[in-house]
Amino acid sequence: MGNLQFQGRGIEIETQVTDLRRQFHSYPEVSHEEVKTSKQIQSYLKEAGIEYYTGFGGNGVLGVVKGEKPGGTVALRADMDALPIEEENDVKYRSKVEGVMHACGHDAHTAMLVATGLLLHKYKKELAGTVLLVFQPAEEDAPIGGAKAMMENGLFDKYEPDVIFAQHVWPDLPVGKIGILPGPMMGNSDRMKIEIKGAGGHASMPHQTTDAIIVTNQIIGALQTIISRNVDPLESAVITIGRIEGGSRYNVIADKVTIEGTVRTYKVEVKQRVKDNIFNLVQGIAQSMGAKAEIEYLDGYLSTVNTEEWAGKVKEVAQQLLGEEATPEVNPSLGGEDFGRFLLHYPGAYFWLGTAIATRDVQKPLHDPQFDIDEKALVIGVELMAQLASSALEKLNK
Repeated sequence: MGNLQFQGRGIEIETQVTDLRRQFHSYPEVSHEEVKTSKQIQSYLKEAGIEYYTGFGGNGVLGVVKGEKPGGTVALRADMDALPIEEENDVKYRSKVEGVMHACGHDAHTAMLVATGLLLHKYKKELAGTVLLVFQPAEEDAPIGGAKAMMENGLFDKYEPDVIFAQHVWPDLPVGKIGILPGPMMGNSDRMKIEIKGAGGHASMPHQTTDAIIVTNQIIGALQTIISRNVDPLESAVITIGRIEGGSRYNVIADKVTIEGTVRTYKVEVKQRVKDNIFNLVQGIAQSMGAKAEIEYLDGYLSTVNTEEWAGKVKEVAQQLLGEEATPEVNPSLGGEDFGRFLLHYPGAYFWLGTAIATRDVQKPLHDPQFDIDEKALVIGVELMAQLASSALEKLNK
């Protein structure tokens, strides 16, 4: 693992990282509104004497931990925005902001990165190189996100990383387990909005109308045939309709229906094929039934594709810290992740930190109003990120 060892040192900041996580959790802020969160991060960095810069992508913060030995540059990233979800957990640190919750664990990501920065700064005399602490806003605002805006605002103009890493809490893995893969880790994530326009009328006279609900029903059912009949069964693709709105009264045939959903894929060519088929199918069905369809398709986050050698480094460090059984076989996820935009420009890796709550018979997934983590994982995440930064610098310097 190199000369600088962080195994066991996380205990030095165990209480602090837990308190940090609970503070961020209690006062969540949605995408583009992370003002207080950003200021709190800045205050911790300032108090510790860590150099930092602001103004990236709105509320983004860049901390800079400079080792006293020369070397390369490693970036560590944490997202910090919450979701517009009303929390249902009965805990002391429950969200105090109505209708807003850290249901995706970004509170933990932010707390762990602050704590990792403090730990690395404490041992900077032994650190050979520079570690960048990237606190990203608006990760949940797909397809816009915050990564692209941060880079466009000069995030890495002064300090450019040789490699970049990020971790995400993962309720499907027990505490002490790390999910890591070379290649695709997360999928392409697109959004679509379809508006079906028919002709309304009285419920007793359907022959005088074009029922937008009936047309929409045909479209929703047919969309799934794109996956079952136009995509290779060995490829990955999912179309989900998550919202439907239409009609004004029980006895009035609807003249307009709006549906919204997502399209998830891994490969770019599969994504394009699904997108093309959506347009062809929706327009064809609408036209054949005497209706019109307007489609708004938003190309979202691209696949998060890990660099093989750096995914290997994550696995190596995780096993050295937590044992050879710490990195079980996992399958990639079709969830979207803005970190993939960083990986388009810099080599690196994205991995999952096991946070399953052992006392729960059924784990609540990400984005659930009862999502929570086992806070024992926080120290593991800090030690892993700190050791990963140190080991990556050692690899770069060789």
